[in-house]
Amino acid sequence: MDYKIQDIEKSFEGKIVENLGNNDYVIKINDKDHQLKILNIDSKGIEFILDQQYHKAKYLENSTNEMKIVIDNVPITLNTHTHFDEIVYKNSGGGGSGNAQLALKSQIPGKVVSIAIEDGDSIKKGDVVCTLESMKMQVAVKAHKDGSVKNLKIKEGATVAKGDVIAEIE
Repeated sequence: MDYKIQDIEKSFEGKIVENLGNNDYVIKINDKDHQLKILNIDSKGIEFILDQQYHKAKYLENSTNEMKIVIDNVPITLNTHTHFDEIVYKNSGGGGSGNAQLALKSQIPGKVVSIAIEDGDSIKKGDVVCTLESMKMQVAVKAHKDGSVKNLKIKEGATVAKGDVIAEIE
C-alpha cells in the first residue's frame, strides 16, 4: 500500500512480509526489511519497537484518504492510497482508447456521496461524474471520454457494486 507524508514529495510503500507471532513482524518499507514488535494498540494509538527503538504514535484524526498522527511528539499527516483516483480512472475506461465504450462503470463497490452531473450535461474526459465512498475513502469517478450524459443510473445515498453502470456517455 502506498503512503505519502504531506509536504514531502516522495511516497513510500509499506507491507507486512512475515508474521512471526507474538506481535512480532518483519515489515518492508521501500524494499528494506525492518523488525517490528507491537507493544500496545488501541483506538487512541500504538506503541511499538521498530528496529530496537521504542516509538509511540497517537491517532488524531482519520478521514477518507488522510490520517493525522503524532509519532514521538512530531505531528504527521499521512496520505493513504495516493494513486487510488488514477487507478479508478484508468479502470473505468479512462487513460485508454475507450471511446467505443458507452457505459461508465464503477470499478469499486461503494456508496454514492455526491453526483456532479445530470442527464443531458456535456462533459469532457476526466471530468468528475460522482464521488463514491469505499472503505472510509472518497474516490472521484471521472468520465472516460468526451460526450453527453445519457441515462444516469445512480442516486445520491445509493450503493453501487463493482461493474455497475454509473452513466452512459455518448
